[in-house]
Amino acid sequence: MKTLFRVIFLALAVVAVLPLLTAGALASERILHFKSDIVVHPDSTMTVTETIKVRSTGREIKRGIIREFPTTYKDRLGHTVKVDFQVEEVLRDGAREPFHLEPVANGVKIYIGKKEVFLPPGVYTYTIRYQTGRQLGFFQDFDELYWNVTGNGWTFAIDQAEAVIELPPGAQVLRNAAYTGPMGAKGQDYQVQTPGGGNIVFSTTRGLSPREGLTIAVSWPKGVVRAPSGQEKMALLLKDNLTAATALIWLATIFCFYLFVWFRVGRDPAGDTIIPLFTPPKDFSPAAVRYLMRMGFDQKSLAAAVVDMAVKGYLTIEEQEGTYTLHKKSANPTALSRDEEKVAAQLFGRGADLEMKDTNHESIGGALEALKKNLQKELEKIYFVTNSSYFVSGLVLTLLALGAIVLTAPDRPLAAFFSIWLSLWTAGCYAIAVMVYKRWKQVGRGGFQVLVTLGVSLFALPFFAFEIVGVGAFAYAISLAAALFLGGIAFLNALFYHLLKAPTLAGRKIMDLIEGFKLYLSVAEQERLNLLNPPEKTPELFEKYLPYALALDVENEWSEQFADVLAQSAVAGRGYSPHWYSGRSWDSTGTSGFADSLGSSFSGAIASSSSAPGSSSGSGGGGSSGGGGGGGGGSGW
Repeated sequence: MKTLFRVIFLALAVVAVLPLLTAGALASERILHFKSDIVVHPDSTMTVTETIKVRSTGREIKRGIIREFPTTYKDRLGHTVKVDFQVEEVLRDGAREPFHLEPVANGVKIYIGKKEVFLPPGVYTYTIRYQTGRQLGFFQDFDELYWNVTGNGWTFAIDQAEAVIELPPGAQVLRNAAYTGPMGAKGQDYQVQTPGGGNIVFSTTRGLSPREGLTIAVSWPKGVVRAPSGQEKMALLLKDNLTAATALIWLATIFCFYLFVWFRVGRDPAGDTIIPLFTPPKDFSPAAVRYLMRMGFDQKSLAAAVVDMAVKGYLTIEEQEGTYTLHKKSANPTALSRDEEKVAAQLFGRGADLEMKDTNHESIGGALEALKKNLQKELEKIYFVTNSSYFVSGLVLTLLALGAIVLTAPDRPLAAFFSIWLSLWTAGCYAIAVMVYKRWKQVGRGGFQVLVTLGVSLFALPFFAFEIVGVGAFAYAISLAAALFLGGIAFLNALFYHLLKAPTLAGRKIMDLIEGFKLYLSVAEQERLNLLNPPEKTPELFEKYLPYALALDVENEWSEQFADVLAQSAVAGRGYSPHWYSGRSWDSTGTSGFADSLGSSFSGAIASSSSAPGSSSGSGGGGSSGGGGGGGGGSGW
């Protein structure tokens, strides 16, 4: 009996609640009927009239509805296509209704209604008539309209959707297809009618849920609709991809500028045949040799100068647990070259001992600056020219190119923001990358400070990650093609920064001599060198030219030549080791490791200690729902 009462009670509850649930479902905001009348004109434009009947409860549809319409697409070749779109009339229940347009990333939003006017709940019929162009596909054997009727972005369900297509006079439908469902689906919940006269009607056979839509495709014979000419296609392609075209034009302009300047002032004079030489050019110190061959300055020039000063007996180099200390031994700098005298005055201006730490950055940085100024004074314009004024002109052109790209970008505000942010962030990332590189060079073969260096590298990774994100966002704002062309401009600046430097005739002669001496130091042609009677290999010869090997980046090759000679010297009881150096690099790694340490760790110590602490820082069935032109969606507001 109790069971019977329970069943009767549940049945009465269902009967009582069911009308409420049904009323709630019927009263939910939705599109009761969506009809699109599409007229295809012979000039390839279209007039579309959308009649959208909605039920409003005041939840989302408070003032009216929003119709989203995409106007930017990618064609089959990946080119940007911006279609024509012009709203002609908007009605509500047959009367004109206010509306306004707001641009979005890939099109426009039509806000129908007034911000200050709220609608009472009820059923409303909205009519939107607009002109659009460039929506048709022109293929080899037929022309086609592939059209997303409703769009797949509606937040409301659609009870019934219908599309009526009217083709130009004389057109006959060759093939047709339709697709229903969410984006990418190939649902076939539709029926089609062909009343004749080039007309065709598609209608859904079930309701569409939110984010579902109706897409149709119709093809007809060629010649009914005028296809764009080749010139029109090219003009439209440039118009649609204006930012990329602007970037390409500037890339070509800057390349032509640099190429012209390089032909005029940047080409190197013809050199002589390079023959091995057993001595460096007269009156050219190791630092001068490096500066001339690079046509620029770096910290390794100071490393080569300091090692040369040590070989000459002016100072000694002591290394303990990765820290280098310089000890002044001779008060007479007469054996030093002019640039080395400048270095000595800066390094030992405050005492006879100098530890290579950033706390002594004033002395070490002063030595770098003094060496650079002296080399610049003695070598530039006499032996080579940098043509820096032309490079500055190229940078000015690059800034103008960046400004033009930003001004023509699809998303100008975003492009402007990231052009500024990315410039500053990239400069910071470059400084961090240099710092990490120097840290790893400083580790050398000895492996000291590996954990610290690894920590610095891990610290730098988020900065590099944000750099990649920033580049991606900037490319999105200006288009991928424009970003690639802008990258090409940056590459041209980096390339011609080096190519515009050119030796003079006098410089070319000295550089040929240096190349010949480098050939001897690097043992590129051992058999040929033996025929030329090179000097006897002795420990003294090894030390004498080691600074030059450092300056020319062949210290390892030079050391390998003397491995046996120095080993034999030790076996003979003389126990060879450089009198001007003490440290584990010689004791643990021998000749080759010692030279490598001077070229990497010692140079890295100079670089890191020269700065103040903390200053571094379709219709054939191949389509789907959501494909083709049209589309978008909508909601209420």
